[in-house]
Amino acid sequence: MRIARFTTGSEPQYAIVDGEAGNEELVVLTGDPMYTPGSVTGERIKLTDDVRLLAPVIPRSKIVCLGRNYAEHAKELGNEVDDLPLLFLKPNTAVVGPDDPIVLPHYAEDVQLEAELAIVISRVCKDVSPENAEQYIYGYTCANDVTARDVQRQEKQWFRAKGFDTSLPLGPWIETELAHDDVRVYGRINGETVQEGHSADMITDVATVVSLVSEVTTLLPGDVILTGTPAGVTTLNHGDVVEVEVEDLGVLRNPVIRRG
Repeated sequence: MRIARFTTGSEPQYAIVDGEAGNEELVVLTGDPMYTPGSVTGERIKLTDDVRLLAPVIPRSKIVCLGRNYAEHAKELGNEVDDLPLLFLKPNTAVVGPDDPIVLPHYAEDVQLEAELAIVISRVCKDVSPENAEQYIYGYTCANDVTARDVQRQEKQWFRAKGFDTSLPLGPWIETELAHDDVRVYGRINGETVQEGHSADMITDVATVVSLVSEVTTLLPGDVILTGTPAGVTTLNHGDVVEVEVEDLGVLRNPVIRRG
């Protein structure tokens, strides 16, 4: 089931996405189904230009990211893969939705895309085992962990490189049923594929990621975990259109701008 957050010009609403690609309809729900039992209102809205899809979730607590979870990506940046997965945080103010602009920060010249599969947490989760981790997953969405690579190289802490506003597009919706260990992940710039990976190549799989993160911090409903990016990270420029696609989930598309 695909769950979208959208607006037609008024307050955000939630809906089940029904139909094939290019002919989707939104089956409107009451409330926020992540936090309250949602029910179908009976209203159906065509997914057209009059409907604006929003980031399917704005984490109320945190976004936890996994670094260097694809060996080839670590290699292309000249990094070793550690035995213990690398974790870092992004603020919820970094989140934007489909078609929202990625604004390149004025203090960086080399800003790159990072196409990723993202996990959305459904309920309070602490010290869970990998075997039980999927009970705490609401679903999955596409993510772009936009990174100021030149700043990341200069600094040991990654906050300026990865935490700036618009550095985390999410969308286009949450897929609650996904064969997460058997999907391809793509990153494209202006229609050209620059990243292609497979979730089976992740060093730490989805269930283990949730378990490891829950050892460190209590995960709350709506928290998001990014699972790492495949090789092929590429510089973004003003005027580019960047896409992240996760197989059987959807395509997240955002324009890139640099303000003068």
